[in-house]
Amino acid sequence: MNPARPFATKTARAAYIDRRLAELYPETPIPLQHTDAFTLLVAVVLSAQCTDVRVNLVTPALWARARTPESMSRLPVADVEAIIRPCGLAPQKSRAIVELSRQLVERHGGRVPRSFAELEALPGVGHKTASVVMAQAFGEPAFPVDTHIHRLAQRWMLTNGRSVEQTECDLKRLFPREHWRQLHLRIVFYGRQHCTARGCDGTVCEICRTLFPSRAAGKSSRAH
Repeated sequence: MNPARPFATKTARAAYIDRRLAELYPETPIPLQHTDAFTLLVAVVLSAQCTDVRVNLVTPALWARARTPESMSRLPVADVEAIIRPCGLAPQKSRAIVELSRQLVERHGGRVPRSFAELEALPGVGHKTASVVMAQAFGEPAFPVDTHIHRLAQRWMLTNGRSVEQTECDLKRLFPREHWRQLHLRIVFYGRQHCTARGCDGTVCEICRTLFPSRAAGKSSRAH
């Protein structure tokens, strides 16, 4: 390692990020309020293009009507849509929630399946949603990549950022498998609090300043 450039490689940057985020966020509570795998699955479906805060404001009313696949599958789609409207994309999400609930009852004995293939076969469930459920409901190694993680992975030069899929593959290669489950939440927390799209241009937050001191120096010299 070059002492003058301790974070010149992806491996060195990843090791520092992993260590520093663990110090900043020793606990990694799941931002979406839920009580089991099913309510987590529904909450993650609702979180598409919506904030966790808004989802958490909406779900209590939904759980009051139905909190199991059996009861949710019997709700009229229009009723679900009326409840979840503040989350956006309500027509699509309400149909997906009712239909995935029906499929859970008919094909999986009313339980959320514990495999990526079966989860991703459900309506409204993509790879990122399945990854969250596998990691947070079942404790399986998974690395869900959302917009925060995709953006920070590029900003920290851990990936070329050509696609979310590529970012996930690159991060899985860089970080220990046993850290994936907590690390994806730690990156999300850090991105929301310290390295936002508008609040940090790659030179402001602690991690960006530490990894790329030359960015800030270059920015300063250009300003003069």
